[in-house]
Amino acid sequence: MTKGSEKKLNKRSMLLLFLKGSKRYFAGSILSAGIVAAMDMIIPQIIRIVVDYCLEGGPGSLARPIQDALARMGGPSFVRSHLWLAAVMILAVAGIGAVFRYLNTYWNIKGTEGMVKTARDCLYEHIESLPFSWHQQNKTGDIIQRCTSDMQTVREFVSEQLIQVIRIVLLIVFSMACMASLSMNLSMIVFFSVPIIIAYSYLFYRKIGYMFLQCDENEGVLSTVTQENLTGIRVVRAFGREAYERERFRKQNHLYTDTWMKLCRILAVYWGTGDFITEGQTLLIVVFGAILCVRGNLTPGEFIAFISYNRQMIWPVRRLGRMLSDMSKAGVSMDRLLYILNSEPERWKGTARPEMKGDITFRHVSFSYTEGEEVLKDISFTMKSGSTVGILGTTGSGKSTLTYLMTGLYPLTQGEILYDGIPLQDISLPWLREHIGIVLQEPFLFSRTLAENIAIASEADATAIRQAADTAALDESVMSFSRGYDTLVGERGVTLSGGQKQRAAIARMLVQKTPIMVFDDSLSAVDARTDEKIRRALKEVEKDATVLMISHRISTLMDADQILVMDQGRIIQRGTHAELMAVPGLYRHIYEIQKPEGGEAV
Repeated sequence: MTKGSEKKLNKRSMLLLFLKGSKRYFAGSILSAGIVAAMDMIIPQIIRIVVDYCLEGGPGSLARPIQDALARMGGPSFVRSHLWLAAVMILAVAGIGAVFRYLNTYWNIKGTEGMVKTARDCLYEHIESLPFSWHQQNKTGDIIQRCTSDMQTVREFVSEQLIQVIRIVLLIVFSMACMASLSMNLSMIVFFSVPIIIAYSYLFYRKIGYMFLQCDENEGVLSTVTQENLTGIRVVRAFGREAYERERFRKQNHLYTDTWMKLCRILAVYWGTGDFITEGQTLLIVVFGAILCVRGNLTPGEFIAFISYNRQMIWPVRRLGRMLSDMSKAGVSMDRLLYILNSEPERWKGTARPEMKGDITFRHVSFSYTEGEEVLKDISFTMKSGSTVGILGTTGSGKSTLTYLMTGLYPLTQGEILYDGIPLQDISLPWLREHIGIVLQEPFLFSRTLAENIAIASEADATAIRQAADTAALDESVMSFSRGYDTLVGERGVTLSGGQKQRAAIARMLVQKTPIMVFDDSLSAVDARTDEKIRRALKEVEKDATVLMISHRISTLMDADQILVMDQGRIIQRGTHAELMAVPGLYRHIYEIQKPEGGEAV
């Protein structure tokens, strides 16, 4: 599904999308499967001719052209003395079948792997285009499980079930036609048993589908628990929660296993009943076929050929029934993939590209994540180009939400945000984000080297990387590492301290050299002295940038040109540090709390 597509996909259109570029391979696989089925039909006929015409000495029910051809060759006596010709013919037919079996497998694999690659590309591209709110609502472990386990189920459906169903249907049709030509009486046994197996499988199809959905959902929860514990292992161990997390995993694992065991019991009944029906059918054919042979209504060759056709067909019929039941699992997995592909991508109509000098205006901005209480309520303020605005507030007062709205991570629903006088919605989203550098409250580092993490949003060279790291007070720490900037950072930056992660994120933003910089409580993990050092360095290096500084520390904000104090989504105070200290209110109260005895607030 391409970015920005408005048409919703269904299962058929999703498969056609995934099959783009692979259809010719599956067409070749289906064609070769038909040829293989035809070759399988010929061998029992050769055996029938040898038994009836050569060993029994009569024409039996051979077609007239075949009888004439055998007569010209010398009749039964010639064929009896040259039985090796029949063996050669069987080998030749089997050889042709083997070649097309190989082509069937090769083209099937070629088409399947191409389909899976296309599907992964589509899923990854679409997930990347989904809005920030979607990613917050859906757990990472569940998304991964949909793109791996469910994708594998769809892969098996197309390569093993869909293609094999076509081959099996061809084999059943050919076999039934051949059996009907040999004995209509015996064929009636087969004709009645096949619909019974298919109808019986359909009954299980509906029940098994619900059970597979439960298994998939429980697997998604188990994947999420595992992913969270592996990425947060340091926190788990720091708080001594290993036993608790093990028990949490065991409970979910037990629930997942128990669901699968219930499903396996249903499948065991299904398979056992199918075995009873098909084995009973074989027994009836042997018994009634022997009676027809004794009465002279069926020749030995025809009886042998009939059993051969039934033997060739009976396992595919059983597989067809099982495939029909397995399709319920594929249907569940397709629905789970469709949930991703049909999720609305990030919509943005703006195309304007203003200079982005740094003049930012909030006008009566209100926002709520869901229907109900608003997180932001009538927020209005102005940031002049080159100025620094600080935001102080209680937890949950909406400070971080402001940064999400500024960068378009959440859609603006009420009020206006203007950049250089141009509404946010009218500005090109890539252009907007290219000119805003942001350090989030919880910095994320990739499992790469420090240098790669710092330069991930730009093409900075080693000199620029070191300069940015030095401004962020990180260079000295990095140079103490044995591998310096080539030090590999663990997943989510687990090998670094909290302060080092924050400083690495600051350095990453600084190499972008954006005219607007946002610090979302990004100095909380460093000490007051390092905080001051970083702010002083930022003033010298990025003195022309417009800075929005969010912090719980008054010492971090006190030099700002304007300080906004927020509480419960509203701006309740604004002014410089001196102005806010001159009046009673939340700002002065927090200052008194943070101020050590006989000193300044820290």
